[in-house]
Amino acid sequence: MPSLTAGWIGTGKVRLREQGDTVEIAIDGLTTQAKYYKPLVYEFMRKEWASRPSWGDFVVEIRMEHLGDPPHIDLDNLAKALLDAIKGYLFHDDAQVARLLVERHEGERERITLRVFPRS
Repeated sequence: MPSLTAGWIGTGKVRLREQGDTVEIAIDGLTTQAKYYKPLVYEFMRKEWASRPSWGDFVVEIRMEHLGDPPHIDLDNLAKALLDAIKGYLFHDDAQVARLLVERHEGERERITLRVFPRS
């Protein structure tokens, strides 16, 4: 689970941290509109992320946490919006995603967490 301290960049709805080769992005809050996340994360990456994209295969893990009943959101649409938002920042093209895991769980708060790392 993401800690609100421990090396996070950003103070708004979107935060990011690096741990070795892994980049973790946390997005607070949920909406049923997957298209909401693309500009939100894209703008954060554009303003806050100073790294260049890498080549090679990547693993992307997306975890949506909700309170109570899960929101009506198609996980495939959520994944596409988030991959489009980080494309050009963490990797050059989403065709580099060799493994994609998208899941939802009941959690302690409403948030989305992405973990992106090179495939070994």
